[in-house]
Amino acid sequence: MITRKLILGFARVHILYHASKEEIYGSWMIEELGRHGYSISPGTLYPILHEMEREGLLRSRKVVVDGRVRKMYRITEKGWKLLDDAREKVKELFEEIMEER
Repeated sequence: MITRKLILGFARVHILYHASKEEIYGSWMIEELGRHGYSISPGTLYPILHEMEREGLLRSRKVVVDGRVRKMYRITEKGWKLLDDAREKVKELFEEIMEER
């Protein structure tokens, strides 16, 4: 079983990746993570998004959709650097763990 800390680490990488492709918002991200097998509640995801914004990894803007305010997130330059670093580390880890015994 994958531990919660590991899942949340993977979720942060997913968030950065998707925010690098297009603007994202919380409920869409919950659905997207669900497609990858992660079950993350709004009470878990939204604090992660807020923390990533405070850390300077994401920036947000508010838009009105169907009469409701939606907070849209996009990756920042600092987020790009972290995503690039994560890609290198994931690639290195993947190559190492996929070596035959």
